[in-house]
Amino acid sequence: MKKQQLFLLTLLFTSIFLGLTAQNTVGLISYEPSLTYDGYNLIYPHNQPNVYLLDNCGEIVHVWEDSTQYRPGNTAYLLEDGRLLKAKRPSSVANDAIWAGGGGATVEIRDWDNNLEWSFTINNDTARLHHDIEPLPNGNILMIVWELKTAEEAIQAGRDPSKLDDNELWPDYVIEVNPVTDEIVWEWHFWDHLIQDLDPTKDNYGVVADHPGRLDINFDSDGAADWLHCNSIDYNPELKQILLSTPFLSEIYIIDHSTSTEQAAGNIGGLGGIGGEFMFRWGNPQAYRAGTEEDQVLFNNHDAHWVLDFVDEMHPQFGKIAVFNNQAGPDFSTVNTLRPSWDMYSWGYQLFNGQFGPAAFDLTITHPEPTALYSTGLSSVQFLANNNVLICSGRFGYSVELTPDNQVVWEYKTPLQGGSPVSQNTELSMNSNLTFRIDRYPTDYSAFENRSLESQGWIELEPDSSFCGLILPTTELMKEYKLNLYPNPARNMLTIEWEGGVYVDIEIFDIVGRRVDYFRATGGRKYMDISHWQAGIYIVQVGGIQQKKLVVK
Repeated sequence: MKKQQLFLLTLLFTSIFLGLTAQNTVGLISYEPSLTYDGYNLIYPHNQPNVYLLDNCGEIVHVWEDSTQYRPGNTAYLLEDGRLLKAKRPSSVANDAIWAGGGGATVEIRDWDNNLEWSFTINNDTARLHHDIEPLPNGNILMIVWELKTAEEAIQAGRDPSKLDDNELWPDYVIEVNPVTDEIVWEWHFWDHLIQDLDPTKDNYGVVADHPGRLDINFDSDGAADWLHCNSIDYNPELKQILLSTPFLSEIYIIDHSTSTEQAAGNIGGLGGIGGEFMFRWGNPQAYRAGTEEDQVLFNNHDAHWVLDFVDEMHPQFGKIAVFNNQAGPDFSTVNTLRPSWDMYSWGYQLFNGQFGPAAFDLTITHPEPTALYSTGLSSVQFLANNNVLICSGRFGYSVELTPDNQVVWEYKTPLQGGSPVSQNTELSMNSNLTFRIDRYPTDYSAFENRSLESQGWIELEPDSSFCGLILPTTELMKEYKLNLYPNPARNMLTIEWEGGVYVDIEIFDIVGRRVDYFRATGGRKYMDISHWQAGIYIVQVGGIQQKKLVVK
């Protein structure tokens, strides 16, 4: 009888939930708390100045406001101590010498209470910050910069004169800035690593295929000044390497950050021994004459990064490179991961028949309805600790969380039109609510310690304030956790799965009843390294209710 009542109540709430899901058009669209990774979502939508921190119900729990004179430029990061690192630009760019989509100007650090602590700007006649930034473990910040080259400089470097429609070129470079001293302490330039086979009387002449560590100055260009348009930068602290993404050439690159600035301008030095030349490139081997159009696998890629943040070594994607593959299909995008052909003994990436490996993606993810995830630009991907994946389709401001079996468990649509909040039930079209990226920070992230994270309302007007409140009680009805342990017996790695509850307490006891481990978990899945456990029998208990026996070899 009790189980029958539980079923009927669950069915009732599910029916209400599905009905509400069908009505919401902006803000929180759907939510399965027992399967979602719990945390707080940082978004910095285009065409307005504010950075928002949202809970999984889509409610604002914190906001860093700015003047309407500014716009994103384009990313923001929440640091471990609760400070915000963000890039921004003036809203008016009418008189700027260098301007293209993704343009920035200023990088700021603000405290939790939005007080300005530091500011750094590059926006002049010869250079401009743009797109992404990356905080480093030493407190410094990596930034991407356009640098202006005149037509004369470009032609002397080997540029085809017919590919200079704007009569100038803006190749990218990377700087590392110390926010304590405001000094640029390291830099690396694409311009220092060019190759061309057009004109033997000009600089950089050589055989393109013989120099995969250099960039063909004439490859795949429509003649626009914004030639490369690097849109993301990431850092691997263990390898001391930097990862860059260029959508216009459909490639990603890894360069050595263990070099000095002088070494980074040449081809000698650093842990890799090749100075600032590419250690690795991938996605479009025809760019270095190592393949054809059929070999291209990246198409206008965004948000390339190593899967390292908030996941441990037991995560299936740990250490791989993740990327949002915008134009993977004619009307759909994919999320992909790859494991580069790294050889720690030679401290380099391996070539196979002239191409950098691997031969194919490790993983390809599409939306259950593939055309529901399509963005020709912007966008992001984040692998979560429970092996779900959080994806932002930037041109539609649509964020979705998918489980490993491709189930939609959370959806949110940025409720802005041209930067202004809209009412619930508003239908938004492409480019109405551009959102460059979404990042979810776990609830136990140190930035949230002793911070107030109470609801401050919603971004949208006339919000559906009862929506999430009707979803959450269903989790209280689900007391049969369906605990699953595998492998069992286990030796090195254990996966614990359960259903029900936004949070659950997991306890592990030895055979005589002593508690050997305890933690609070979310998301329905936990990976554990048990290689240090003694062999024997253990009891795993979830929610103080359900137990299962575990055998450790």
